[in-house]
Amino acid sequence: MTIDAGRPLTGQPAGGPPQLGRPVIADHGEPTGPPARSGRSPFGRAALGRAGRAALLATGRTPVPDAIEPIVEAHRRHHPHADLTLLSRAYRTAEASHRGQLRKSGEPFITHPLAVTMILAQLGSGTTTLVASLLHDTVEDTEMTLAQVSAEFGPEVAYLVDGVTKLEKVDFGAAAEAETFRKMLVATGDDVRVMVIKLADRLHNMRTIRHMKPASRVRIAKVTRDVLIPLAERLGIQVLKAELEDIVFATLHPEEHARTRALVTAHEAQPDTLLQPFARALTRQLAEAGVTAGVTVRARHCVSVHRILLKRTAAAGPDGLPQGLRPADFGRLLVTVEENADCYAVLGELHTCWTPLPGEFKDFIAAPKFNLYQSLHTAVTLADGEVVEVLVRTRQMNRVAEFGVVALGDRPVPGGQGGESERPEGAEGARPGWLSRLLEWQQETPDPDTFWSALTADLSDDREITAVTEDGLTLQLPAGASCVDAAYLLGEGTGHRCLGARVNGRLVALSTVLGDGDVVAVLTEQAGPGPGAEPSGPAPEWLEYTRTPAARLAIERWLAEHPEGAPDLAPAGGPPAERPPGVPPAPAAGRGEPSPVAVPGRPGAPVRLARCCTPVPPDAVVGYETRGGAFAVHRVGCPAGERLREAGRSPVVPGWVAGVCPPCGFRVTLEAQALNRPRLLADLTAVMSAEGIGIVSAAVEPPQDLRVRHTYTIELPTPGTLPLVMRAMLRVSGVYDVYRAGPPRPDPARRGRHG
Repeated sequence: MTIDAGRPLTGQPAGGPPQLGRPVIADHGEPTGPPARSGRSPFGRAALGRAGRAALLATGRTPVPDAIEPIVEAHRRHHPHADLTLLSRAYRTAEASHRGQLRKSGEPFITHPLAVTMILAQLGSGTTTLVASLLHDTVEDTEMTLAQVSAEFGPEVAYLVDGVTKLEKVDFGAAAEAETFRKMLVATGDDVRVMVIKLADRLHNMRTIRHMKPASRVRIAKVTRDVLIPLAERLGIQVLKAELEDIVFATLHPEEHARTRALVTAHEAQPDTLLQPFARALTRQLAEAGVTAGVTVRARHCVSVHRILLKRTAAAGPDGLPQGLRPADFGRLLVTVEENADCYAVLGELHTCWTPLPGEFKDFIAAPKFNLYQSLHTAVTLADGEVVEVLVRTRQMNRVAEFGVVALGDRPVPGGQGGESERPEGAEGARPGWLSRLLEWQQETPDPDTFWSALTADLSDDREITAVTEDGLTLQLPAGASCVDAAYLLGEGTGHRCLGARVNGRLVALSTVLGDGDVVAVLTEQAGPGPGAEPSGPAPEWLEYTRTPAARLAIERWLAEHPEGAPDLAPAGGPPAERPPGVPPAPAAGRGEPSPVAVPGRPGAPVRLARCCTPVPPDAVVGYETRGGAFAVHRVGCPAGERLREAGRSPVVPGWVAGVCPPCGFRVTLEAQALNRPRLLADLTAVMSAEGIGIVSAAVEPPQDLRVRHTYTIELPTPGTLPLVMRAMLRVSGVYDVYRAGPPRPDPARRGRHG
């Protein structure tokens, strides 16, 4: 099944992006390409229309209004036995309700629901979804009520119309934007079709965005870029996401878009001497191997080409100059087969007959992505040195890759109307795990600003990792998540009682970032003696290395409800607060000792040196005020500090106080790269101890290619000890690099020295 492609769609900005041969969604009523030159019918369009209707009547099917014939044709490709009676009635109702209304383009308003419904029909949505799409503006913009929709078309259609209507009742604007998408998530939580209709509605509005005022174009394009495109990505609807990206690119960056389009146009004007010949060669090879497969060239859309262009220009070639686009950068090969096993058979032929590029193979069949995507990715080098990317998937995987949750079918409702096909087996994933998590924490976040920042932060994470507990439970987390995130994913009670973690059998700090496939165990404190005993709760510094909204919101809520539970932030000169079990003492001032950091204009303010980047004099540092009036001090460039800045915290520039050290010394994490040999750990710890420092923890990664990395967390009695320790470690036999862990990454020219 393919979605109509062809000439550029109407309704896009001037110079808008053509679709580069990708499957795209054609606007309703627009011809999708020139008529065929061979076998052209002698009849005109009107005659063909009459002939088609006559043939329809001859088959006994109920005729449909002329305006929805293209929709019916697209719908029958996916649902050949669908009952169209309700669809015809919905169109007549929508047309009568919107009669006399005009869009800003001057077109009759009914063209909008028709175009939205055409998009959904081409995606393969069920009849009920199409009926709701035709009616999605009637309750908001006409005199028709939701009760009338329910009485005439059934409660399921009314529910979908109500969900979309609620989203449209709130103006797009600063605070309103958060509430709009909160309602979207709430409505989507029970039926993902609400969000699919909303995305199709936004796509048609973006196609006609040139009729908006310039300021409105920019505002709508930014919201589409920041929220709706990530939502389309997470629902797996790639054809919709790609077109939205191109229109947003043309709207917000017209000059860069024009330059990229010029490169694409120039490439298309030249004969394909790379991808098509390789596709034919691969087809022959697979046929000889007895593998039935279809091999096609998939051209990249404009934004994808622009991203590759940025990478090329940022990297110097052999001549030291920025690189330009290569012929292989404009497309990839797609191989479609019938069975999962055939995918790996294709991979075997590829890697046997051509040279695979190391590090480019990814198996998303064994480990699907968060948006249900499954495919094999690889890259091979041809005889002339060109590198070609190849995707291998089954035909069903390809449908899900293009159409996401829509390809899984509509949610069946007992006794429901509309004639949708039954939901296929395994389609329970139509509400992905990320959506379930958003729905859980959004109910506990009444503040719209907090909800909005958490939503956009979650949507910006386009990669997920899979960790496994030692009990075999699978944890889906965003890339960059720490052990604290894993603890709170297991439950808020587990997070609040968390003391430490074990990753791949080794004890690690709670700030440790988890990798794909890690085995993690969360260590918790014993429950209190009483039935209502509270846990010790999280430490404030946990906020510096949490990535998931659920963990961050749970920690912030605990700290707000238990201000006495943050011993690091006790006021200067006050009595020492009791430290909860499992929370290590932080190198903070405010307990009667002088502070190593002075905050301008806030003498005596308690400070805490961040554990994520471990600042030490004379590092350039920046401070952010936290709860209770204390200041968290980070190294300049630390991502955790940057997140505080983005969250609205005002930075200050503190200064180091000469000769003052925290009671436990300055804590620093060092990494040593070395050639693996016996007694390396003993020799490194010996030279560190000889410098008079305390070793808090040590971790050794498994050797790779005879190389090994050691990580040590140490406590320095004075800042001047740090360069001495690093030089002593470099003198150990086999050690070839020593540097401070954590951001900012050290300059290679300065490695081995302080900083």
